[in-house]
This record gives sequence, structure tokens and C-alpha cells, in this order.
Amino acid sequence: MSYYIGVMSGTSLDGIDIAIADFSDSGEFDFIAAQTFPIPTELHAKLLQLITHQETSLENLGAIDIALGQLIGQLINQFLIQHQLCSDDIIAIGSHGQTTFHSPNGSYPFSQQIGNANVIAEVTGITTIADFRQRDIAAGGQGAPLVPAFHQALFSSSDEDRVIVNIGGISNLTIIPFSSDMPVIGFDTGPGNVLLDHWTQSQLKEPYDRGGQWAASGQCNDEYLSLLLDEPYFEQTIPKSTGRELFNSKWFEKVTNPYKHTINPVDVQTTLVELTARTISDEIQAYASSNYRVFICGGGAHNDYLLTRLQDFLGGNQVSTTEVIGLHPDWVEACAFAWLAYRTMNKQAGNLPSVTGATHPVILGAIYPI
Repeated sequence: MSYYIGVMSGTSLDGIDIAIADFSDSGEFDFIAAQTFPIPTELHAKLLQLITHQETSLENLGAIDIALGQLIGQLINQFLIQHQLCSDDIIAIGSHGQTTFHSPNGSYPFSQQIGNANVIAEVTGITTIADFRQRDIAAGGQGAPLVPAFHQALFSSSDEDRVIVNIGGISNLTIIPFSSDMPVIGFDTGPGNVLLDHWTQSQLKEPYDRGGQWAASGQCNDEYLSLLLDEPYFEQTIPKSTGRELFNSKWFEKVTNPYKHTINPVDVQTTLVELTARTISDEIQAYASSNYRVFICGGGAHNDYLLTRLQDFLGGNQVSTTEVIGLHPDWVEACAFAWLAYRTMNKQAGNLPSVTGATHPVILGAIYPI
């Protein structure tokens, strides 16, 4: 028994995912259990304000970092009790943390995640690994996306090219060729659920558009869509990565402002779905071969209308979820950080230079031992 815990708090801010996975000596993956826990209202509001406004005091930043670390540690303890496990059963925790700012292309590249790992280790009594992105950035990479290495390890096929699309707050994809002679490609395509959820919350006072039913009742506005697609990020060459530091409510309001009084709210939602589907499908068609299947994970896997639009754009190439190839779409990212923790503890590289642009493979994360 080689149990590792993975913890993921993504750009959607829709909860904290915790997963337990078992890795044999050869690294073979076995899913054990997983659960999503809500972020308390007050902390959620502070995180959203911090990420959206990108301004705070050092005291506030430090306090939120500790508060999130305490919450993650307490949730892990609760999770272990529910599954009749104890801290001694777990080799290590891999915690992604909450990204507050991602800047891999500046004069001094960095990516900041909070959710203090010292606190997680102290609360749980379990060795904790965090700060996974910085070493890849130090090696010349984007520091993201990091899950493509796990996608390759778990989902590769000898019969077909596979495209794994994670639709969280931000969407990212991994293209895994069936031929081992071809490199794995992965990058962030742009908004996933972040704008969809923002607009639903502001208009319907609901956390998200369940199944995409609201969007399905509207009409795409082509002029508005064209303006959204004018964002320079979509034209950037790979490797590339992004987050809420770009695609946030401020960006949305700036682009949407000229149309506020001319487009029905439901048509805005429909057009935002089109933006997500279009940017994902355009990138797949640009980088994947003609023979591929698409597998969706993340919260977007529950948006039936979005999946329908993706299928429409991709034509005869089948779109389904990762559940048909072995792992429920809700747990892929949390399991990825359990896998990354396993790699780090065994002194194995966790990045893919063909994805991030790093000059070489590196061992990821800082270890906070017990």
C-alpha cells in the first residue's frame, strides 16, 4: 500500500478536491477515493477578491495563505476519518494550492500559489509537497499546465491519438500521440468555466449554469463573439499558459461593456459557451492529427450544451469524458497532484518540457517533511 493524497483548488473556486491514490513500486495508479469540499463563504469571498482585484496588503495575503492552509489540513483530516484511514497510512500530500497570480513571461517569471504547506503538514502530520510550478519556471518553462504528464502516464493509447481536455475555470488540453516518437503537447486554451460562472452568478444568482441549460436557450451573437476572440492570447504560439490574472471579471466587463444594452443576458451566456468551445476546438484542430478522440475532464464535463458544441465543431471526432478510459472527470486533477507527489518523493521529474517549454525535466515541488 503506497497511498498519496492530491489536493486541487482550481481557477473555478468551486471547491477543494481531495483524492487518495495508491501507487505500486512501479508507479501503477489505483484510484481509492475522492471528494469535493466547499470553500467557506467568507474565505471564498476573500480569495475571489484577492485574485480578481490583484491588490492587497502583505498582512491580508499572509492571513489568507494561513487560513487556506488550515482549511486544507482540516479537510484532509476529515476525509481520512470518513475513509477509516490515519496519517500513518499516507506517504505524502501533493497540494496545488490556490493560484493568486501567474506570470511566466515577465522579466522575473513566477507563479504564486497560496495555502500554506507548513500549516498543512502541521495540521495533518503528513509530509506535504507544494509549490509545484516554480522549479519548471526556473528551468525556463511556463510552470503550467502540469497535469499533461499525468495524462500521458494514465491515458496514453497505442491505437489512437488522444486529446484530454480539462475544462475548469481555465481550459487546458493535452495531445497524446499514439506513437512514442511524437512529443506530448499541452497548453491552456483560454477561458473554461470562469466567465460562464461569473455571468450566471451575476444574472441568475446561481453558482453555475446547470448542464448549460440556460446557454442552450439563447443565441450566439457573432459580432460579440468576434470581439471576445480578438484577445491576443488566443493567437500566442505554444508553449503558453494563463489564468484569472487575464480572464477575469474586469476583462469580461471591458469587452462586454459596449454590448450591455444590446444583447439579451441569455445570449451573452450562449456566446461565452461558444467562446470556450471554439477556442478549444480550434487548438485541437491546429495541433492534433486527423485521427484522434477527445476526452473531457473537469467541471465542464457536466455542461451538456458545451460538450454538444464541442462535438459540433470537431465533427466526426468522438467527444466523451475520461470516465470511459478509467477515471471520473471530477477527480483527474486532484489525482494528478497525488501522482506528482509520488514522483517528487521518488526523485522523479514531474514536468514535460515539450508542454511547458522548460529546458529539461525537473523534480517539482518543495517538500515539507514530518
